[in-house]
Amino acid sequence: MQKQIVLFDGVCHFCSQSVQFIIKRDKQERFQFASLQGEVGQQLLTQYHTKNNINSMVLIQEGRVYTRSTAALKIANELDGAWKLCCACIIIPRFMRDKVYDIIANNRYKWFGKKDVCTIPSPQMRKRFLD
Repeated sequence: MQKQIVLFDGVCHFCSQSVQFIIKRDKQERFQFASLQGEVGQQLLTQYHTKNNINSMVLIQEGRVYTRSTAALKIANELDGAWKLCCACIIIPRFMRDKVYDIIANNRYKWFGKKDVCTIPSPQMRKRFLD
């Protein structure tokens, strides 16, 4: 199985906590991670022709790029437990899902805070991070 890559805002508390949430519920270790600010994240954005100033979590799955609410729902679908049920929200039109996603994304620093630097993962989690 090809690993799926999640690109996230490494200085956002909410985004970092989201990565920890995914790791805890990804027992098969399907996902690898890279921060949008890091060298690997920037290389992947360029490789997949995705804009650098993206305000979203990005999922790279089987050579395709997903952003915003679609990325979040596809990630939830791969997690262990009842999180797969979230994927039912995919029937909601994307413009509506993305509107809610954008409200959270645009306020994430104000509501959850911002760090000066990316968190350094523990040695056992380090293998899940690409940079």
